[in-house]
Amino acid sequence: MAGARGRLIPIGVWVATRCLLLLMVFRVIAVSPLDVTSDVTMIYHGWYDVLKTGSFPLNDVTWQYPPAAALAILSPGLLPFLDYTTAFFWLCCAADAVAFAMLLRAGRQGGRRRMLGTWVWIAGVPLLGPTAYARYDVMVTAVAIASLLALARRPRVSGALAAFGAMLKVWPALLLIGTPGGRSRRVWGTAIGTTAAIALLFGAAMPGAFSFLTFQGGRGTEVESVGSLVFHYARHHGWQGQVALNYGSVEFLGPYVDVVSRIALGLAAIALGWLVLWRLMARTFTAATPFDAAFTAVLLFTTTSRVISPQYMIWLVGLAAACMTLRASVMALPTALILLATGVTFYEFPAHFHDVVVSDHIGVALLVLRNGLLVVASLIACRRLWVSAVRTTPDRAPAQADGTEAGSEPESDRLLTW
Repeated sequence: MAGARGRLIPIGVWVATRCLLLLMVFRVIAVSPLDVTSDVTMIYHGWYDVLKTGSFPLNDVTWQYPPAAALAILSPGLLPFLDYTTAFFWLCCAADAVAFAMLLRAGRQGGRRRMLGTWVWIAGVPLLGPTAYARYDVMVTAVAIASLLALARRPRVSGALAAFGAMLKVWPALLLIGTPGGRSRRVWGTAIGTTAAIALLFGAAMPGAFSFLTFQGGRGTEVESVGSLVFHYARHHGWQGQVALNYGSVEFLGPYVDVVSRIALGLAAIALGWLVLWRLMARTFTAATPFDAAFTAVLLFTTTSRVISPQYMIWLVGLAAACMTLRASVMALPTALILLATGVTFYEFPAHFHDVVVSDHIGVALLVLRNGLLVVASLIACRRLWVSAVRTTPDRAPAQADGTEAGSEPESDRLLTW
């Protein structure tokens, strides 16, 4: 009876919150004059019409995604009895349900598992409001969660899923950074092979499969990024620039924007260097280390990005939820900060996005708060990941790769070392 109640309560809360989210995305409940679904109605649908012809959008600089993203854009065609936008929303809801089911199953396995990850997902997705279902990021995040949860028992499946996710939207490639030594060859080998197979398939079948690489190079500093705060402040002190739609996002254009963009790229390079150093120095791998490393890596690249679109928060919520399925995870505080940042993001976009665009005080204050939470979460996550894997204390309780207790095995057998 207690077990049934343990399933029914989170299922009931998930259903209730998702009904509310669907009412928002279908605009039965209006949360802002800004229509966040226009990307689906206009941009995605336009890409859909082009992709159906067997070609990528070769002349559209807003197409900045790897080739497998075409599958997400074409997926509403699986529901021909619905119009494109309606089908897309329901498919996003289905991806959300799949992620929820995986986290629920993982949390109920007992041992060193826990239900907290399920509740992080239940709460985190609706905190973003209708944007959660108005972009295809929830689909990518479901694939990333599946990859992490498969790592312990099915490393090759995990590698294939990470590669597929990377070919949907690049960032799931970062899931591989924390793979323990005993599984690295299988995971990385499968990931490389899967990536090559997908790339060859799309490259041979559809022209322009890799045009996104050229289009990405033209991105500037988007108005919601950490670097944008420089120009939000400068606009009140005579900076001669403007805000405009550029490469598919609202960006700052004008003097010194290229400098700030280069600094952001430099910080991303430093973040990558730190992750590589951590991987080389790491000696102790618990069941949670691959999860914690993936979360930290994506958090770092989100925070240092020239573009922090609201939907990026779904990535972090999903990876945080995966971390919180394991008691050994050291990411509890960064997870709490990400949930706060996700809630603030909803107020920043769409509720006060006009205030952000014009650099009004309330818009800038929301950005400072959200981006500040991301920076603090990044620093804490880095420190905790380093201490847990590099500076491990002798009395640290290790765990097996499948998340179960190590029992009475020798210490050398209980640690996953690299």
